[in-house]
Amino acid sequence: MKKIKFLFGIHSHQPVGNFDIVFEESFNRCYLPFVEILERHPKIRVSIHHSGPLLEWIESKAPWYFDKIKNMVKRNQIEILSGGFYEPLLSILPEKDAIGQINMMTEFIKKKFNYNAKGIWLAERVWDPSLPKIISKAGMKYTILDDTHFFYAGLEHKDMFGYYVTEKHGHTMSVFPIDKFLRYSIPFKLPHETLDYFKRIMSEHNVTGVTYGDDGEKFGVWPGTHKWVYEENWLKNFFKLIEDNLDWIEMTTFSEYIEKFPPMGRIYLPMASYEEMMEWSLPTTAGLKFEEMMKDLENRGIRDKYKPFIRGGLWDNFLTKYNESNLMHKKMLYVSEKIKKKKGKEIPPELRELYRGQCNCAYWHGLFGGLYLNYLRHAVYEHLIEAENIIDKKAHKNRSWIEYKVFDYDKDNLNEVLISNKKINAYFDPDYGGTMFEFDYRPKRFNLSNTLTRREEAYHHKIKDAEAGQHGGGANPKSIHDIVKVKEEGLGDAIVYDWYLRRSFVDHFLGNNTDIRNFMRCSYPELGNFVDKPYTVENISQDKKSIVNLTMRKTGNIKEGELLMPVSILKSFSLSKERAEIISTYEIANMGDKDIDIWFGIEFNLTLLAGDNELRYYIFKDGYHSAEAGKKVLNSVGEISDTKLFGMKDEWNRFQVMLSFVEPASLWYFPIETVSQSEDGFEKTYQGSAILSHWKMNLKSMKTKTIKLAIGIGEF
Repeated sequence: MKKIKFLFGIHSHQPVGNFDIVFEESFNRCYLPFVEILERHPKIRVSIHHSGPLLEWIESKAPWYFDKIKNMVKRNQIEILSGGFYEPLLSILPEKDAIGQINMMTEFIKKKFNYNAKGIWLAERVWDPSLPKIISKAGMKYTILDDTHFFYAGLEHKDMFGYYVTEKHGHTMSVFPIDKFLRYSIPFKLPHETLDYFKRIMSEHNVTGVTYGDDGEKFGVWPGTHKWVYEENWLKNFFKLIEDNLDWIEMTTFSEYIEKFPPMGRIYLPMASYEEMMEWSLPTTAGLKFEEMMKDLENRGIRDKYKPFIRGGLWDNFLTKYNESNLMHKKMLYVSEKIKKKKGKEIPPELRELYRGQCNCAYWHGLFGGLYLNYLRHAVYEHLIEAENIIDKKAHKNRSWIEYKVFDYDKDNLNEVLISNKKINAYFDPDYGGTMFEFDYRPKRFNLSNTLTRREEAYHHKIKDAEAGQHGGGANPKSIHDIVKVKEEGLGDAIVYDWYLRRSFVDHFLGNNTDIRNFMRCSYPELGNFVDKPYTVENISQDKKSIVNLTMRKTGNIKEGELLMPVSILKSFSLSKERAEIISTYEIANMGDKDIDIWFGIEFNLTLLAGDNELRYYIFKDGYHSAEAGKKVLNSVGEISDTKLFGMKDEWNRFQVMLSFVEPASLWYFPIETVSQSEDGFEKTYQGSAILSHWKMNLKSMKTKTIKLAIGIGEF
């Protein structure tokens, strides 16, 4: 009787920066029970990949789990897949880092499991035509990708059962297509439906081998799956059914399959990921049109017919869709360039920190929270800043120092200004309002500018439907892609879109009808053209006292009725080598021949990560918090007048950031909260706090008003 070779791959991962309780619950509810059931079914053979962050957690919390894997490796039941250790997207890394991450994982597998890995799990299956060269240089022979990649190369469903050879500059490797039917069926459909599918493709296409590869979290972490997979015995039943049919189903590994069967041919795959990722990466407007088109093709019954020619965007679109993603990526590249790799197998601490900062999860957003989860973004910055700290400590020892750089940091063909000392990093973008887009307190490895702009997402239109209860039921757990759940009431009203990026030192001229409510919702009248427009750098220098001075100017206009009144802003920043402080001076000049009344504001967007934690709160002019109201946590909304001091305090990390003004200012403060999609449903997430310092003044013709302020960080 003819047999079908079933290649079964599982990928388990928890991101750098995820909460310890999530690791623990995932281990106990998913990874461990899967392996324990696998132990009891020795004829079931699996290719398994654990990401580095998960392996490190297991090694510290449950090292005996390694023995279970090692024993099944010995009895030839498990093949272990390598990959980038901290689950990076290899295609967006410098080549040296991509190869280094794979080598780190391969060496870890050899040391802990006495196994020589031959293939890799490719994070998020993000493929780039340059990868065969990189993967081959790292000594790996194969990877597994979605059938989507192969459809885009012009193949049909009948061509998806086996593997192909691809190459770049003569460096070859094998690629296996993951069957989408299996990816959506296991473990969501009844076990016999998978075997029915095997029979069908064997009869229709004379299939030899078929590949399944997907997230291990489907087996206990995704909503509803623990009950279904373990309490209702889906996994036991699935394994038992396969064992009962081993006369025609043969479990094999990828490396064994390559040894026994020739490739189905040569192939060159386009840049791609799985189908859903390609849709998520599209700009919002394009994403909505794409969704509409796919529904139309489905309704007309021709979607599958034209599948090879239908695709969304590409992963790299996330770097244009989300400015915050691009800034993290460019920070990673910047830090990578600063590290000089030494020869030898030992991984220096700065390189390990860089690798941790390359974990992919915070760099994009789709079904999972990803970029919208502030603690994941924080983890990326935390490790990148620590890598910087190690590098600079080696260069400067324990001496105080300060330096500045002017270059195209974010790769938009325009220069940014980076000022750093031992205590802080302050990065400025002259061409976007002269704003500060990164403000790091280096001793605590904390980027206080790690906020997120509120922007439209393609899925926002689903929220009202979900709130109205328009979703179906069913006995089996739904695939996570099909779940629509609203985690709290009123999310539709919480959806707000910003028309500018949430940065600091943002310059506003407010209309008379502005109040805190419409300013919060970004629907206020802006009379000036300074917020997001280019400033010119007039000076960047370092004096003999090691103080760096940066001066930027813009001449623009303020609307006054039908008139445009010419106004100039000269803003200066001074940083010393000793202090974690930026001293700023604003000179606002009326360039016209008419006196004007102005309402000028300087906006800061800062984060201490938690909006409703009593260990993080606002500090008022008394140096503490409002006695009558108690601690005002960072998702509070309020306004005060005539203050010279205001700040945010973090008792957990034991530091505070303070704004001080020479002349009293009025202040508004409120949270920046986004409404986003996650695996658990739609949710509101605190992304940071907006603080607007503002002054009303009369500006005489050809005269200048000066505002002096400082932002500084201190520990307690």
